[in-house]
Amino acid sequence: MPNLMLKGKVIITGAIEAVTGLHIGGAAAGLDIGGIDNPVIRHPVTREPYIPGSSLRGKMRSLLDKHLGLEANKFIQRREPVVRVHECDDEEKYLQCPACQIFGVTPGDQRRDWNRLKPSRLIVRDVLLSQTHEATRRLREAKTDLPFTEVKWEAAIDRITAAAVPRQNERVPAGAVFSPFEMVYNLFDLNGTGIENDIQWLTHLLKAMELLEDDYLGGYGSRGAGKIAFRELKVLFKSRAYYEGKVDKPIVLGEGDTLRDLNVSQFAEKIRQNLGD
Repeated sequence: MPNLMLKGKVIITGAIEAVTGLHIGGAAAGLDIGGIDNPVIRHPVTREPYIPGSSLRGKMRSLLDKHLGLEANKFIQRREPVVRVHECDDEEKYLQCPACQIFGVTPGDQRRDWNRLKPSRLIVRDVLLSQTHEATRRLREAKTDLPFTEVKWEAAIDRITAAAVPRQNERVPAGAVFSPFEMVYNLFDLNGTGIENDIQWLTHLLKAMELLEDDYLGGYGSRGAGKIAFRELKVLFKSRAYYEGKVDKPIVLGEGDTLRDLNVSQFAEKIRQNLGD
């Protein structure tokens, strides 16, 4: 039977700034904002827009897959639009694949084949609109088209007659701040193999965040939307000894206002020095 022991958690927190308008789609049927073609997702109670952890996590994995040159070998949907992702289906490849180790793999078509279950290292939480940031106060006072959002008009134009077909996209305006975001990266000793790979692969998570800043989150990224920036970053390490009460406080691996301010190259050594085993 597989043996899994948690050796510690790396916790990344901070804020996410919408550098350009942000559109993460929601279900129109669940919103009383008739007339909008493409609404954003909103919290069901507060009606404020938020960033689902699944959107953040999925985009980072997609970018890391491309960065590592991984084959899109698994069909999520075979009908149009076809959706393919990367997922290792071979034990030896999996053991060498940072993306599948960090983000996890599904059990496969044979759900009873439990030996193929692999642990996901990464947890990404939903990120709500900041309740304390000055940007949210300005957004509350602004006379936006809809609560906390703007309506952006676009049009498809016939190349011969110039006839236009307009459409509306709801976006969170540039400058909005979502916080706190939290990502939890687990360090697992799987079957007594140690955690050195998990420690080394933490850099891939930071790389995925960097790639996302130079790409886009949500929809309409090729038309200007979705540029985000990670701000007010803090990276903590909580060892197994911390959770057992043998260490008083977590270790600060790094902090700074931007990703570039973090001294990522020192993270691995700091973790090794503070495992507390």
